[in-house]
Amino acid sequence: MPEIGFLNGRFRPLADTVVSVEDRGFQFGDGVYEVIRTYGGVPFQLDAHLARLEQSARAIELPNPFRPQEWKSHIKEGLRLAGYPESKIYIQLTRGVAPREHAFPASASPTVVMTVREMRQPDEALRLQGVAVITVEDLRWGRCEVKSLNLLPNVLARQQAQRAGVFEALFVRNGQVFEGATSNVFVVRDGTLITPPEGERILSGVTRSVILELARKEGCSVRERPVLEEDLTHAEEILLTGTTIEIMPVTRVNGKAVANGKPGTLTLLLNSRFQAFCSERSSCVSGP
Repeated sequence: MPEIGFLNGRFRPLADTVVSVEDRGFQFGDGVYEVIRTYGGVPFQLDAHLARLEQSARAIELPNPFRPQEWKSHIKEGLRLAGYPESKIYIQLTRGVAPREHAFPASASPTVVMTVREMRQPDEALRLQGVAVITVEDLRWGRCEVKSLNLLPNVLARQQAQRAGVFEALFVRNGQVFEGATSNVFVVRDGTLITPPEGERILSGVTRSVILELARKEGCSVRERPVLEEDLTHAEEILLTGTTIEIMPVTRVNGKAVANGKPGTLTLLLNSRFQAFCSERSSCVSGP
């Protein structure tokens, strides 16, 4: 099955989907992106992902060339052409091609790129056993709620994690834990599910929002408040969430076990409810 590329309104093989070296996404990271996955071939929470794409684009004054219904049509066609049982859809918008000057170009059309690749789940053993993480200094820019292309701090953090032989790196600034390099973070203390509040220091994940909704429906005590490093030390459970990892239990932080070193009861419950939530939506929707 082919990996599919989409460039400015046209589908083609991914290998043939190329952009100019003068594209501002390449030159400046002047753009935004979004990652969407499917369940049963159906894009998950598509409206929420497209709304976040629009919000990110608006935040950097970048015109979004397609309306939501047009995006849905393009995504549906990309999935059809690729033909994978499950897919990962990557969308990127940049300010377009222009001579290299920092200020916005007077006349440039946004570059629109989309790729469709096969979605491969993380090893289920990781979910059953839990994963290890480290903490790293948060060196990111001050608008983390914008899903921008400027991911160098995240890249460096993930490299630190890889060198340490762990799953993820958590960003910490002045004793406060914000999120992972590619994930949102939750802790459980005294039976309460706690996660950093929405704002400029985190990217509010689509999966994060679903988990909060499911936890409240279960009658769980939920708080959105700052998470401190000491919360990691004293947590009964820690979990990560994200589009591609879903819910991932954390059982070690900086080499030390979380509680008894096993995935916690609430994490397992939320994972069960999340899987049911995804299954229900994929079975009752035939397409985007």
